[in-house]
Amino acid sequence: LTLVSVLGTHVTLVAHSRPVGHCLEAATVLSKEGVECEVINMRTIRPMDIETVEASVVKTNHLVTVEGGWPQFGVGAEICARIMEGPAFNYLDAPAVRVTGADVPMPYAKILEDNSIPQVKDIVFAVKKALNI
Repeated sequence: LTLVSVLGTHVTLVAHSRPVGHCLEAATVLSKEGVECEVINMRTIRPMDIETVEASVVKTNHLVTVEGGWPQFGVGAEICARIMEGPAFNYLDAPAVRVTGADVPMPYAKILEDNSIPQVKDIVFAVKKALNI
């Protein structure tokens, strides 16, 4: 159901669909700075393989979710809720961070669209925020 694409020890990145590619790019950028990311591709969201995410969070102690949708009611929000309500919560060294699309209607212009959905730079920023670096 779920695929762990890159193994790391500092932070868990969880995404589904297109943002998985952005997470892999961000992991490459961050690896040059000494940050090892574990990237989890949620290939299905129902059923949700929360056990894989929990195991990764227990290992890395940090969680960043990435999705292109709005912040409210999204997959990232559900993953964060399940981690906060489950046994992996006790392993978190910092609050989970969500990277989402902007809370605006999707713009038509390409430049505005790029600024309203998560980009690699946004993921890198979120990871550094979660790790306090």
